[in-house]
Amino acid sequence: MTIKFPKHDVMSIAFTKLHGNGNDFILIDEMNQVIIPDEMKAQFAVVYCDRRFGIGGDGVLFISKSDKADIRMRLFQPDASEAEMCGNGIRCLAKYAFDKEYVKKKAFAVETLAGVMQVRVGYDNEGDFMATIDMGAAAYQESCEIEGMTVYSVNTGVPHAVVFVGDVEGIDIDKVAPKIRHHPRFPKGTNVNFVQITGQSEIVIRTFERGVEGETLSCGTGSTASALIAAKAGKVFGNPIHVKTAGGPLDITVGDIPQMTGPASTVFVGEIRY
Repeated sequence: MTIKFPKHDVMSIAFTKLHGNGNDFILIDEMNQVIIPDEMKAQFAVVYCDRRFGIGGDGVLFISKSDKADIRMRLFQPDASEAEMCGNGIRCLAKYAFDKEYVKKKAFAVETLAGVMQVRVGYDNEGDFMATIDMGAAAYQESCEIEGMTVYSVNTGVPHAVVFVGDVEGIDIDKVAPKIRHHPRFPKGTNVNFVQITGQSEIVIRTFERGVEGETLSCGTGSTASALIAAKAGKVFGNPIHVKTAGGPLDITVGDIPQMTGPASTVFVGEIRY
């Protein structure tokens, strides 16, 4: 698949590749001007998220100015859908904005389709970038039975289903998760998290991500959803809840406004010539 861009004086598009715990994104900087027209953003994500014929990524982040916050984030996924929010994505966007000095303070606000998110950022003693995100109030639904599994539901910016299992590695996620992801109970679809309790305040999760339509190495909103449901069900105690994902750890502070803390890394910068 190819994509025809509007003609400009400079026939190239600069991008930055970042990841949060292996959840990777292509970032396009639109702070000063629109680079990809809105009607082409979805197609751009389909083409360039491809890991063989494109750059490769779990989504494309667009950073721009905001009338409601310090900066604005939009995220388009490989299936051409636009996601309301993304925990790992917002950390990546926050790192880019902080490094570029689009925000010159360590606490700032990011506009998303799920609302305005408060962010606190900085570099630790080892030089690693860390961000804490106020994830907004979660919206819970009643649990239900799907394919013999007890499924808990919560929206943490995007919809998530949570299933507790004895061993996350024993789940055939590509076979089991789609039955929940496409269930009629979720008319807009849902992300699916399989959760194993491994300690008093520790869980391990695997996430099948809506829009990516497969397992991702990490999911910030999924980690938040899983920790909240585990705490609400009395399966874990204390704060923060340590969440182990395939791509690395996240800390979730449970409360009226849950918080997610984790890293973000810049992988490389490049340009698309056309």
